[in-house]
Amino acid sequence: MSLTLTGRRLILWLLSLFAAAIGAWSLLFPAEWYDTFPDGSASWGFGQWILMDGPFNEHLIRDVGAMYLALAGGGIVAALSKSVTATRTMAVAWIVFSAPHLVYHLQHLHGLPTIDLIGEPISLALTLVLPLFLLGPERTRRQPVTQAKEVPR
Repeated sequence: MSLTLTGRRLILWLLSLFAAAIGAWSLLFPAEWYDTFPDGSASWGFGQWILMDGPFNEHLIRDVGAMYLALAGGGIVAALSKSVTATRTMAVAWIVFSAPHLVYHLQHLHGLPTIDLIGEPISLALTLVLPLFLLGPERTRRQPVTQAKEVPR
């Protein structure tokens, strides 16, 4: 599938916004993130996905936050540039991170409430699927077709 520059930028901004939110939250407030992720208040009905994996590890959580901020920073630079190479580089970075991340979580869904059995894989799959669109060929805007003027004889 080919996307215009605007379509590529939209996907990059979406991924960067997601990464910046997760990254800043987990880097700046690791204990709160650990206790309440994914929804920050447990008011949306989601469980705490991180609690399922064991005790709090501040170092690991801050590293995850920094990694997400790196993805956000690279995505913002790519979104502001017109470079297809920058866009594809960020797509590969997201895919390399997201594929094993999704596989791990798919293997560790036991004990989650039904809403999380559905919500967690979908949210993680989005960060794998959206970058795939960025790998396609660049689509340029169509130029209007003009009719050739007749030359008087």
